[in-house]
Amino acid sequence: AIILVHWLLTMWGCMNYMFPASYAWGNFSVLAVGIWAVVQRDSLDAIMMFLTGLLLTVLTDIIHICVFYPQNDYFTDVKRFSIGMAIFSLLLKPVSCYFVYRMYRERGGE
Repeated sequence: AIILVHWLLTMWGCMNYMFPASYAWGNFSVLAVGIWAVVQRDSLDAIMMFLTGLLLTVLTDIIHICVFYPQNDYFTDVKRFSIGMAIFSLLLKPVSCYFVYRMYRERGGE
C-alpha cells in the first residue's frame, strides 16, 4: 500500500513538468527498491535501502519544492494540483518511514 500510494502521488506530482526529471527519477527509483523489499521478504538489506531511500527523498523533495516553486501568483489548476500532490507525498513520507521501520524491526533488524 505504501508503494502504491507514493507511486500515485509521484505520478500526479510530475503531471505539470514543473519539477525537473531528477524529482521523478529519485522517487521512482526508491519505489523500485521498495518493490524489491516487498518481493524479498527475508532481506534486511532491501528494506534498509528502501528506508534510507525514503529518508533521502524527504530531503530532496524539500529541495525540489523550495527551488522550483513558481514565483508568480498565476497558478493553473494543473500546477496547483501537481504542487499539492508533491507536498502531500512529502508530508506522507515520514509516516511511511515509520511503517517501513516497523517492517524492518519485524524482519529482525536492530
